Amino acid sequence: MKSVEERAKRIKELLEDKKAEDVQIFDLKDKGYFVDFVVIGTSLGDKHTTALLDFLKEKLKPEGEEFLKVQTSDDWVVIDLGDMIVHIMTEAYRKRYNIEEFLEEIRKGEY
Repeated sequence: MKSVEERAKRIKELLEDKKAEDVQIFDLKDKGYFVDFVVIGTSLGDKHTTALLDFLKEKLKPEGEEFLKVQTSDDWVVIDLGDMIVHIMTEAYRKRYNIEEFLEEIRKGEY
C-alpha cells in the first residue's frame, strides 16, 4: 500500500494531467488536523469540476483508494479519503474561500 504522501502526489499528477490548475499539497501530519494531507486544485468550470471527480474515481478506485464521502456543488467538490481530503474548486470559489491560508497556518502551527 502506498503512503499517504505517495497517494497525494498521485492525485496531484492525475489532476494536472486533466488540466486542473494550481494543484497544491498540504502536509498536515502531526499538526492536530483531522487529516494528514489536503490536496487542492482549481478547475476550469463547473463541468470540469465534475469531470475531475469522475476521472479520479475511475483511476483511483482500481488502485484501492476508498472514497468515504463526496460532497459536490456547482463550484466545489470535496472528497474524503479518510487520511486525506481533496478539494476541487472553480477559480472564483477558491479565491473566495482562500483555504490555502488557513491550511498554511495549521502547517506552521499558527492556528
